[in-house]
Amino acid sequence: MDFELQKLVRPNIWALEPYSCARDEFKGMDAHVFLDANENPYNEPINRYPDPLQEKLKARLAPLKGVRPSQIFLGNGSDEAIDLVYRIFCIPGKDNVVAIAPTYGMYKVCADINDVEYRSVPLSEDWQFEPKALLNAADANTKVIWICSPNNPTGNDFSRESIHEVLMRFNGIIVVDEAYSDFSTNQPFRSALDKYPNLIVLNTFSKAWASAAIRLGMAFASEDILALFNKVKYPYNVNQLTQEKANALLNDIGAIDNWLAQIRREKQNVLPALNELPIVQKVFPTDANFVLVRVTDADSVYHYLIEKGIVVRNRNRVQLCKDCLRITIGTRQENNELLGALRFYK
Repeated sequence: MDFELQKLVRPNIWALEPYSCARDEFKGMDAHVFLDANENPYNEPINRYPDPLQEKLKARLAPLKGVRPSQIFLGNGSDEAIDLVYRIFCIPGKDNVVAIAPTYGMYKVCADINDVEYRSVPLSEDWQFEPKALLNAADANTKVIWICSPNNPTGNDFSRESIHEVLMRFNGIIVVDEAYSDFSTNQPFRSALDKYPNLIVLNTFSKAWASAAIRLGMAFASEDILALFNKVKYPYNVNQLTQEKANALLNDIGAIDNWLAQIRREKQNVLPALNELPIVQKVFPTDANFVLVRVTDADSVYHYLIEKGIVVRNRNRVQLCKDCLRITIGTRQENNELLGALRFYK
């Protein structure tokens, strides 16, 4: 692989002189009078701008994630990192990206927003991809390949060997979105950052960390790539309240482990029960905290559940997902209510 980062970056981004905010210029710890940022001196502590690089939070996350603090980017949800990939690497109206299908919809939405061609490569019937197919879809203007593993909405992990082959043979950026990796037994790809200079790995506080409301996403990559992220991001992209809540979560890792264990136990109960239902045609294997289920009539079942006050995701109109519902594993009570309702569907 002949990887040169500068060749992939938009020339205007490579030459960009980033905005320098007040908290970038002063990093001392002994000051007590702050008159540099035009802040209101009242209503402490939220009157002050937050740390623009979230350094304390990254220092605590790094050992948990097995990376260096300098290999962590924190953003307003994973969607910020997804959008930054387009803004840094893809010239609008010229470049393209390649992705599997079906997969997480924001990859295409961000491509459309940034005027970047989006090329999708259908998965096989067992929800796997052929590395050769992804690579054949790429050309000289392909800057990024997107791989979500475990994949949304199919729920399955992809073969590590297949992802490795793409990483070795593609000279552009590979983004492996591991939003659901905490529910999987597979080793996350962020452990291989030093091996692959073209790798970006996404993760989030929304799933295993049960904190979707605080909007905190993570991206792991080389220091060179993340220097570009920090150059292009808005100065205070992660607010102080979000940083404080994330730090509080790190004080009780045992609770997160307990939540994960409960979800795994519930999944072991829910999947066999779904398989027994007459309306269920197939329950697809899953490595995530949700399961894709093919039913007799997805639209009808979806609206029936809505009438019962139960919301699942109707994926009937997603490529290769005809008559499929995506069902999140909930609490024991929620799962029992869902199964009970489905047993009475006619």
